[in-house]
Amino acid sequence: MLKEFFVKQGIKEAQIEEFIRTTFPLGDYSRTELQRTPLGIKIIIYTNKPGRIIGRGGKNINEITEAIKKRFDLENPQVDVKIIENPNLDAKIVAKQTSSALEKGYNYKKIGNLTIKRIMSAGAIGAEIIISGKLGGSKGLTSKFTAGYLKHSGMPSKELVDVGFEEAQTRPGKIGVRVKIMREFEDISGERRRTREPEPKEEKPVEAKEKPKEKKKEKKPKPRKRRAKSAKKPKANTKKVKKPKSKK
Repeated sequence: MLKEFFVKQGIKEAQIEEFIRTTFPLGDYSRTELQRTPLGIKIIIYTNKPGRIIGRGGKNINEITEAIKKRFDLENPQVDVKIIENPNLDAKIVAKQTSSALEKGYNYKKIGNLTIKRIMSAGAIGAEIIISGKLGGSKGLTSKFTAGYLKHSGMPSKELVDVGFEEAQTRPGKIGVRVKIMREFEDISGERRRTREPEPKEEKPVEAKEKPKEKKKEKKPKPRKRRAKSAKKPKANTKKVKKPKSKK
């Protein structure tokens, strides 16, 4: 009986999540969580942009609550929205952002490289992005972007690796985006820990303001005394006068 209850709970949670994604596509959803309370069922939506889901004056929340109540026949559903602290380490949100960028027409290589760098700088152990579909040609292509250390098999891959998948609707056709992010790992003792911490933002060092140097008084060059031009004396007529020859 207990096993059936958890199975039904998981199926209902997946159905509600799919219903919210298809009926209310605004916002970057990560996951939904169901909690039973004395007042009814509480539905928690984890998202990157809570403002889009809540709407002005809680309009969107009321619409989601009424739609879930009619669709799944719940007595008193309560919808709550919680923000994700680091969306760059959430595989579903990253996949959603990547697919929306592809729909806008950005180059898949540029998107893949920038996204993988952003994930690793946020503090991930390893990450992988697979983009497959018609990527600029008539034939389908698959492009893979990887960084760091990532588990691909066994229980660690299920417990430690977050997986997200989204589809981008483009003119040539559908493009699938699969994202895997490993945020922590288990050491030999079985403890989970993170080896990498988010890279701090580089702050420009504050340079001490130098005191303005006192300007040395420049000695003004003394004006040169100009010598008065001496008036040229008129040349005297120094013509030799021939003396008359004396007669002997």
